[in-house]
Amino acid sequence: MDSSVFVHETAIVDSGAQIGAETKIWHWTHVSAGAKLGEKCSLGQNVYVGNKVVLGNNVKVQNNVSIYDNVYIEDNVFCGPSMVFTNVINPRSGVVRKSEYKDTFVKKGVSIGANATIVCGVTLGDFAFIAAGSVVTKDVKPYALIAGVPGKQIGWMSQFGERIELPMEGSGRWTCPHTKIVYVLSGDRISVEAIAE
Repeated sequence: MDSSVFVHETAIVDSGAQIGAETKIWHWTHVSAGAKLGEKCSLGQNVYVGNKVVLGNNVKVQNNVSIYDNVYIEDNVFCGPSMVFTNVINPRSGVVRKSEYKDTFVKKGVSIGANATIVCGVTLGDFAFIAAGSVVTKDVKPYALIAGVPGKQIGWMSQFGERIELPMEGSGRWTCPHTKIVYVLSGDRISVEAIAE
C-alpha cells in the first residue's frame, strides 16, 4: 500500500484491496479484498466497501454508507451520510440471489444527498444531483436534479452545484457565473458547450 494512504487503526482493509495514493480510510470502516479505490478518496466512519466495487479518484464517502458489490463509481463523486446502494431488486432472506446482482453506475461528478436510496440497476449521469432522502428507481440524465419518493427530476444542476436556470425541456443556453461554463438545453438534455470568453 502506498505510504501516503491513511488507514485509521480501527479500520479493516482486507489483503488484496487496491487503494490509491493519498486516500484516507477512517474509523470502523471495512474495505473488502477485491475493492479498487482511486487516489485522494475519503471514506468516513463506519463505511463498508464490497469486493466487486470500483471507486474513481477523489470520491468522498460520508459516514454510515455501505457500497455493495456491483457498484461502480467514477471520479469526483460525493456520497452523503447514510445514503444507501442496493444490489438485489427482490431480496428474500431464504433465497440466494448473489448471481442476480444488478450493476449500478455512478458517473463523474455526481452528488448523492444524505439518506438517499439508489435502487440497483440504474445509471446516474454525469454531475447529476440527488437530493437528500430521494429514492432513485430509474436512470438519471446528466446534470439532472432529482428529488422525492420516488425520485423525479425537478430541474438541472451545474458542475459547480447550483441550479441551472433553464426549463426541463426546450432549448436555451445558460452560463455559470462562477465557472463560465456554458450549458446548452436541447430537447430534454443538457450538454456543456464550452467555457465562455
